[in-house]
Parts: sequence; structure tokens; C-alpha cells
Amino acid sequence: MREASTTVIKELPQDFNTTQLLLDRKARGKGAALFSVKRGESWIDVGTADFLSDVRSLAKTLLERGIAPGDTVGVMSSTRYEWAMAEQAIWFAGGISVPIYETSSPFQVEWILKDSGTRHVFAEDPRRARIVRQAAESLGEEVTVFSFEGNEGSDPAVIPAAGLKELVEAGARSTFTDAQVETARASAGLHDTATLVYTSGTTGRPKGCMMTHANFSLIAVNIAPHMAPVLGTEERTLMFLPLAHVLARAVQQICVHAGSTIAHTSSASTLVADLAEVKPAFLLAVPRIFEKIRTTASNTAEASGKGKLFAQAEAVAIEYSRIADARARGLKAHRSLVLLAKHALFNKVLYPKLRSVLGGRVGYAICGASALNPDLTHFFRGAGVGLLEGYGLTETTAPATVNMAKNVRVGTVGVPIPGTIVRIAEDGEILIKGIGVFAGYHNNEDATAEAFDEEGFFRTGDTGTLDDSGFLKITGRKKDILVTAGGKNVAPGPLEETIRASRLVDQAIVVGENRPFIAALLTLDPEELGPWCRANSLGELSLEQAAVHPQVLAEVQLAVDAANATVSKAEGIRKFVLLDAELTEESGHLTPSLKFKRANVIKDFSARIDELYQR
Repeated sequence: MREASTTVIKELPQDFNTTQLLLDRKARGKGAALFSVKRGESWIDVGTADFLSDVRSLAKTLLERGIAPGDTVGVMSSTRYEWAMAEQAIWFAGGISVPIYETSSPFQVEWILKDSGTRHVFAEDPRRARIVRQAAESLGEEVTVFSFEGNEGSDPAVIPAAGLKELVEAGARSTFTDAQVETARASAGLHDTATLVYTSGTTGRPKGCMMTHANFSLIAVNIAPHMAPVLGTEERTLMFLPLAHVLARAVQQICVHAGSTIAHTSSASTLVADLAEVKPAFLLAVPRIFEKIRTTASNTAEASGKGKLFAQAEAVAIEYSRIADARARGLKAHRSLVLLAKHALFNKVLYPKLRSVLGGRVGYAICGASALNPDLTHFFRGAGVGLLEGYGLTETTAPATVNMAKNVRVGTVGVPIPGTIVRIAEDGEILIKGIGVFAGYHNNEDATAEAFDEEGFFRTGDTGTLDDSGFLKITGRKKDILVTAGGKNVAPGPLEETIRASRLVDQAIVVGENRPFIAALLTLDPEELGPWCRANSLGELSLEQAAVHPQVLAEVQLAVDAANATVSKAEGIRKFVLLDAELTEESGHLTPSLKFKRANVIKDFSARIDELYQR
């Protein structure tokens, strides 16, 4: 199949904008709280009416500060309730939100301020406020900074607001009326820009993606019914992915429309405790979260002498799910009475413990950003948590395809969402047209023209295939295809995904462009290294020691062998090296959504790559 599509469920009028999702929820009357906010040690529910009142007051403050419809306003903060309030207030003032990752450097912030024309920024705390001021000084522009958490010292350039309370209270006292706010709010229509989302910049300067109110709104009103019962009315979710990323904000607007309650957290150290307290029914997550949960559970079992029992439970869950997947594909598959009995037993004594790590109520998790290992998907589904893999890019407002609760094929990223067409080009590139596709790159007509083909399809740069039922499978990245010196084309993605399934491996980067054979740079997972070493009587090894230890190398070789078993000999990894360092966002090797920056890694470790090819 070369093309698949799903018919749009609901259209919207031309004067609709994303704020209407919030107003419509308010108009529906009683229902679940819109947000659950952590204050101290307690979670406090915030109803739609109270949130809407504060948003209007905050919008009045913005209008009083001179922000006019069409102006850009930045938000530099980790994921939190105030982020959501600030963006809604920007939209109610008729403005355009400009998310800035909280980890951004002054140099990166300067570029965003310059390219977007942003002269007002919400900063989470004094540290982020200083970064914004530093960027503004380098730019030579005056930038007003609103702080979520107040001002450090008496810097008049920062307007203090402890939890935005002062700004909201100032708006409530403002001479601006609700009618004036309504005029500003209604100034944007369906196809006006709602936000400028700057790509994370795996190569070159980030480009500002113009996401429209149509992108957010149409996705919200179409995906909510499409994904039922995953996004259940009056269910709770815990949002912990960066709100600066379009995926998290798209799902947040889906939740606003669906009637769900949204809680936020950005602390890795409190995530497990927050999950236990919020008890979400569904989650948005990246595969790494579930890889960590699985390996932690395995480590805990081994430490308590129950390693073999866990391995058996894992095998049962995977087999149970594989049979379900085979049936979904129309294949004959039978669950034996022995398998059913074992699954029932583990579902009483072990699987509930795994589910409790996620709060005990999670039925489904939508996964994106990077590939899910099929066995990991089968393991969690067999244990009672459905991992629904989807696919999209910043330029598609994230979700373009997704597996549904009652229509799943493990190993694929699902079918097109309503109002979306997916086409496979002659060279295998995935092309997309539909409700989520962005309006173009801000101030960059050449890049915009290059991003679309002659029929208006967005060129994703990824390669894939469609099966007979319209399920999309990602096969690689068009620009990442390696061509060896012998002329062999190799897609590194599947090899890297298989290797990363190893408990010990954190990152895998396959190399070999214009080289005689395929090789790989690998890093060890520091959190898993210690437990694995103790279980194998190796004591404590540092990353440097482990990178050259024969037993560690032998264990990693098993993962490489598993990857090589999936390809021809010419495509297999002949040599690898274990780096004695971590690849992190801070080191410049990972994006905020935890994708590795291939070009940066290859550049910074070029000497190690050269060593792999020395005779």
C-alpha cells in the first residue's frame, strides 16, 4: 500500500481558535476538575471556572503591559501548571506563544528572541530570568520578563509574581474589561498562528514552526473520540514531558476538550511518588520511561532472589500479548490453558506491582519521540498496560498516526489520525497531509518551500512502509541512511533500537558512512551498571573501568549479535566501542525530547570512530 487515510470526524468554523476549547468545557458545566496542582505536599484541584477567571485576569495584565493581538510572548519554564495558565492568557490576549526549553542557553534564547520578535517572556524562576536578560542584552533589545516564582533581589527588569498570583491580582484590578479581553481573544481565527515552536536543532539553527489554532483545535476535537476509551472523560493524567515540546501541549489541549484532569510534574526525583498520588488513568511518555521501569523491576527481583520468577513472568506477558497481536492481524493463534493459568497467577502476584509503579490505574500510555522495542510493548501490554505507539514531528503538531486501544499492531506506529493522509514516496519517504501539518517556517520561505512537495504533502525525512490495513512502520531516517564504501545502504535506526533493548546499553549510534563496514558507538546506562555488576560478582565498576571490562564487553556483544541477526551480514555491526562518558542534553548530544544529535555525536567522537577503522 502506498497511501492510507482516515476521514475527519469533526470540522470547525473559520472563527474558531484554541481558547474556545476551554470556553466550551466551561459551558458544558459540571465535570472533572481541569487541573490538579501540587501545593506543598498536597494536590489541589482547580475547576474550569476558576482557571478561566485567572486566565482572563492574567490576560488583562498582558494587555495593560502593551501586548497586542498578534504579538509573540515567550515562556521559558519546566512543565508546570503556571505554564498552561501563561499560554492560555497569551491566547486570550490575542498573542502567539513562543515556548523556550528551560535548559536553553543564552545563545539559543537570543536566536529565538531575534527570529520571533519576542519582547515579553514568562520565566520560571530567577535563573531563567537571568538567561533571558542576558540574551536580550546580547541582542540589544528591551525585553520584559514576567517571573513565575518572584524576583531575586530588586531587579526592576523582572516583574515579580509568586506563582503568578500578583500578576493575576493586578489583572483583576485592571481597568481593562472582560469585553476588551473578549475582543482580543476573538481576534485570532482558525488559520492564524497560535504558537511558534522552534525545532530542537539536531542540525543547524532551530527553525520556528508556525502552528495554527486549526492544528491544535482540530487535533483535539478529532483525536478525543478517535482514541476513546484511552482519553476517558473525567479521567486523570500526569504530564511530565516538556510543555515546550509540541506533543505535550497538543495532548494537553486534547485533555481540555475530552474533559480529563491534568496534573503536572517536572521532577524526575518525585515522579514515582507523584504517580502514586495522582493515580493517572493514562499517560503520555517516551519509551525510555518504560525501559527504566522494566529494568528497575528486574533489578529489584534479582536483588531479592526472584530474578528467575521475574524472567518467567516477563516471558508469559510477552507471549500473551504476541498472541493477541497475531489475532488482531487475522492470524490463527491459540492461548494454551497453561499460558492462561500462568498469566492469571502473575496477574495476581506480580503484574499489579509493576502497575503500581505507574500509580495503579494506568490502562494505557501513548508513546512517541523515539521507537518502542516490540518486546517492551508486549511485556507491558501482557502485564495490563497498553503502550500505544504513535508517530509525528513538530511540523505535524506531533500526532500524525497512532495505535488505538482496539486497533493495535505492535511494531507499527498505527494508522493516520482523522483528517490525515499518509503517503509513501517512490524513495520510501513518508509524506503527510492533514489537520496537524504546520503552516510553514517563520521568516524562512525557502525552507518552507523545500518542506512540501508539489501536491502539498509535508516531506518528513523519515522512511517507512504501509501494510494492507494502513498501519505505518518506520524503517529509518532518510538523511541518516548510511552508504558504506562498498555502496551498501544501511538504515541505522532498527539496529540501534535492538541494541538499546539491552539492560546495560543507554545509547547506540551506528556509523559507517563511506567506511568499509558498519560499526557502532555505545554508551552504558550508569543506573543499570551497578546492579548488573553486583549480580555478576564484579563489585563496583566506574564507567571507565566497565568500558574495557571483558565481561561487560561480552554482555554488550550479545546485544550487538541480536541486532546483527535482523540484517544481512553486509549490514551488520562488525566492531563497536564503549564510550566512557554519558550522552546527555547538557553535553550537547541529546535533544530535550531525548533524541540523540547524530551529527554532534559523530563530530565529538570522530577520533573514537577513526580507531574502529584502523587495521
